[in-house]
Amino acid sequence: MALPLRSPNLLPPFLVSLLLVVLAVPSAATSAALVGINYGRVANNLPPPEFVPRLLASVGVGRARLYDADPSVLHAFANTGVELVVGLPDRCLPSVAADPNEALAWVRTHVQAFHPATKIAAVTVGNEVLTGANASALSSCLVPAMNNLHSALASLGLDREVIVTSAHSLAVLATPSYPPSKAVFRPDLLTYVRPLLALHAHTGAPLFVNAYPYFAYAEDPSGVALDYALLDPACPTFTDPATGLRYTNLLHAQMDAVYHAISAAMPGKGGAVEVRISETGWPSAGDANETGATPANAERYSNNLMRLVAAQKGTPLVPGMPLRAYVFALFNENQKPGPSSERNYGLFKPDGTPVYHIAGLTPHQGGNSNSTAGSGGSGGGEGSMGGGLDGESGYFSISASTTIWPLPSISTAIAAAAVTALRILS
Repeated sequence: MALPLRSPNLLPPFLVSLLLVVLAVPSAATSAALVGINYGRVANNLPPPEFVPRLLASVGVGRARLYDADPSVLHAFANTGVELVVGLPDRCLPSVAADPNEALAWVRTHVQAFHPATKIAAVTVGNEVLTGANASALSSCLVPAMNNLHSALASLGLDREVIVTSAHSLAVLATPSYPPSKAVFRPDLLTYVRPLLALHAHTGAPLFVNAYPYFAYAEDPSGVALDYALLDPACPTFTDPATGLRYTNLLHAQMDAVYHAISAAMPGKGGAVEVRISETGWPSAGDANETGATPANAERYSNNLMRLVAAQKGTPLVPGMPLRAYVFALFNENQKPGPSSERNYGLFKPDGTPVYHIAGLTPHQGGNSNSTAGSGGSGGGEGSMGGGLDGESGYFSISASTTIWPLPSISTAIAAAAVTALRILS
């Protein structure tokens, strides 16, 4: 694999001050920021849900992704201004897909009952359904469940405020992300992928992908340069021979691989689907054979990720669409199965102290007070999601008729202005 060679002299981590601007701004501006955090709860030692909005507020984070729609968690986020992505669990897909009344009941119970006090912006239907352990049973349920949920939201007048989307592993691709231009979806999944992409194009909802450069590096540490996987800005570039596009980090290559796969699956229509990152992160610890799972590498990855997000630039293939991502994860989760790394993706320990340093992500004094992320959030940020898909500055603002790519590059002047502004370009 002709990826950049491993650099013999790695530079010190690029501790980016832009993260402070992204994460520690007033909540009205935070609603326009491009970063969120996954709030997983596969653990027996986490603080109560009521603690989490205060923790997020203390570091200026204005959005979170949940993997279910637990009422206790939704109650905890009420009147905080934190924008939530909630999840329809995999186990619910068959019934919701088969019966529109089940979809309507789920939406009434888990969305409408909490709206608008709890700011639910999206519902993800399952997680990695097409490649998960129950893929054979659930894949055919994905699009019907999404359709029924969308119809249920529409019947309740919520479809312009709450979108329906899906999150997928990069295992949906038949080829790795090198070179991105060669990426296509697995042939055995096209039966499900094509109607899925058509639905996303029709509704304007972005497609979510769980993108982990760590996995590519861990599987081939001799072939994948560590600084390339860690998104280091000084990493040597490689050029996609088919497109001539230059790549300086693996995350951009992974994202563009998905865009190329979409284009191949939907000739002439792939530009209608935007791709966003539902999960990405780097473990701070792992088993002896888990190469690269260290606090230093996790710190470098997280800081570099925030630098990319703060720059409000896109990928080489889609330069005009700012990179948007949810970091995985908020806490270390001690009951997650698998190798040790699975339990060490958190930015915070269960007691709320940082696992490692990220520029700007140190809780402010008073972070455990009764303040919430909603303070001051009744301005433009709070109203931005009121228009749902066609709002002016909401995280999910996107028109169903919008062509996402190719788009012109964002100018370097806008990237510089992001240091002081960091507003979503509409």
